[in-house]
Amino acid sequence: MKACVDREACIGCGLCASINSKVFCMEEDGKAVATEVEILDSELSITEEAASSCPVCAISLQ
Repeated sequence: MKACVDREACIGCGLCASINSKVFCMEEDGKAVATEVEILDSELSITEEAASSCPVCAISLQ
């Protein structure tokens, strides 16, 4: 599974990175990016929590 951040929709709140900094980080422009190509099974639950916590639904898991 992979995480994808819609950078146009992202408002830069940082919630995803604060929930799971192994998968999400904030870029210099204040927008979030997914840092890992494949999400490990051990990170899946917390990554789903980060995605569902996004206030503008800018994160998708595929």
